[in-house]
Formats: sequence, structure tokens, C-alpha cells
Amino acid sequence: MDMHGAFDALRNRAFERQTLRVLLALAMLLCIAAHLLLPIAPLREAHEIDPELANLLLVQLRLPRTLLVIGYGAALGVSGAALQATFANPLASPDISGASSGAALGAVIGGYWLGISQPLALAACGAAGALGTLGLLVGLAGRKADTATLLLAGLAISLAAGAATSLALSLAPSPFAFYDAFDWLMGSFTDRSLSQAAAALVPASFATALLLRRARALDLIGLGEDVAASLGLRPRRLSLEVIALSAVAVGACVSVAGAIGFVGLVAPLFARRISGGHPGKAMIPAAMIGAVLLTLADLAVRAVPLDRPIPVGVITALFGTPLFIWMVVTMRRRLTA
Repeated sequence: MDMHGAFDALRNRAFERQTLRVLLALAMLLCIAAHLLLPIAPLREAHEIDPELANLLLVQLRLPRTLLVIGYGAALGVSGAALQATFANPLASPDISGASSGAALGAVIGGYWLGISQPLALAACGAAGALGTLGLLVGLAGRKADTATLLLAGLAISLAAGAATSLALSLAPSPFAFYDAFDWLMGSFTDRSLSQAAAALVPASFATALLLRRARALDLIGLGEDVAASLGLRPRRLSLEVIALSAVAVGACVSVAGAIGFVGLVAPLFARRISGGHPGKAMIPAAMIGAVLLTLADLAVRAVPLDRPIPVGVITALFGTPLFIWMVVTMRRRLTA
């Protein structure tokens, strides 16, 4: 056996992964700059009229949107990677598991039925809704459910939460509730303030940071619960922590920007290729990929020359649906092979 060749191959693989991480970080920084500055013509025109007006446009209108897009994308990426590691299933994402739909339901009940208008309180309602649906998923499918069971249980929960959200809006005291909430339901970052961005990103950042601290534990869980327990971990407690933290991260963002699908499914898929298949190490790349994907989707929305903006969730669904179908077909082929 050529040991030198094996070590060289391992070294080359590690170098390639490190290079991909650096390129991904550079791509994220480029996307942040592009999202904040493009289109640049309005900024130039405002600066010619009054430099303070350009500063106001940049800080009060564009900065909250950019922060929210980056933070939401990162939260979806990390939550998706953590849920996939916990359920040991590549389809366990915030949207497939029903967390996003539950968060939307919680925010609708809080905003239109309980009369809550404070952004932080609405974020708490969204987190409660996401936590409820994830808890229901664990109860229905189990933590180690096979792909078909998880998919069916998540689909049932998402449909039920979506129907409940539509019913809550239809019966809301405000007759304009459904119209007001349409863009938000499909995902929208338009006209978000700094206070709204903070209400979503402060709890989401806190929950995401705690999820990242569990990266090593999630890697050990991937070796099997017996191995993890022998090393001092408590698999059931870890699962409950991941579910609760994912619910807070996703629910807080959904309450402000609406439910956005497929980013939490797609980002971990590509991140695992960078991390060499380690679920815990995939969380940071998944955060960066999620931020890049959502930034590109929002840039595409802003580039479309229409009087009425297209919801961001429509763009993510357009590129996410074919990939999701490909994943299901690939898994089916593996099972039947």
C-alpha cells in the first residue's frame, strides 16, 4: 500500500475544501456589497441632490434589507444542517419539516388575532409556532424516521399549518388581512426597518450561535447514538436542544420576512460536500451558502422590471423544486439498487 500517496490525496482534499471555504466567504462578501449598493443609480441621484439623502437611503432602507437577507439565509442554512444531522435525513429542513409553516401560523395568530405589533413579540409567536410543528413532527415520525415517513409527516404538517394560516387570515377581524399578508406569506424583504431586522436577527443569531456550538456533538451523533452516549453525550437532550434552537432561529425570521422555502434544504446539501460529509462541520459552510443563495434570490427580485415585486419565496422555489425532485429520485434509486 502506498502510504505516501494516501497522505498526499488526503492533503489535497483538505486543501481543496479549505480553498472552497475561502471562495465561499469571498462570494458572500461580494453578494453583501452587491445587495447593499445595487442598483447604484438611485444612490448617485440622491447624492447629487443631497448627500444626507443618499446616506438615509443606504442606512434606513437598504441596510435593514441586506442584514435581514444575510441573517435569514444563514439561519436557514444552519438550522437545515442541524436538523438533517439530528434526524439523520437529508430531507429534514425547516420548510419540509413544517417549521416555516408553523412559524407563519404563529405570527399570523399573534399579529391578526392577538393584536401584537411589537416585532420582538411577533418573533416569539413565530418561534412558538415553529417549535410546535417540529414537536409534532417528532411525535408523528420519530427522530430516526426513514425518508418516506419524514416526508409524509412533514408534508401533512405543512399542509395543515398552511390551511390553518389561510383560515386565520380569512376569519381575522381585519377584512384586508389576507391581502396585507400575501407578499409576506411568500417571503418579502421590502420596507423592513432596522427595528424589525433587529427583532428577527437578535434571537436568530443567538440561536444560531448555540447551534454552532453543538457542531462537534452532531458529528459524534453521526457515528451512532451508542458511540455518542459512550463519549458522554445525551442524544435525546441534544435532539430537543437542536429542535428548540432551530425553531427560534427560523421562527424569528419568518415572523418578519415570511416563509421562504428550499434554502434550508439546498444549503446543507452543498455544504456537506465541502465538509467531507461531517454534519456538524457543514453548519458554517451551510450558513454562508444559505446567505449567498438568499441574497442572489433577492437581487433577482429587485432586477425584475415589474410594477409589482415578485416574492422572494417564488424565486427560491423555482430553483429549489427541481433540486428537491432530483434528491427524491436519487434516494429512490439508491433504495431500489
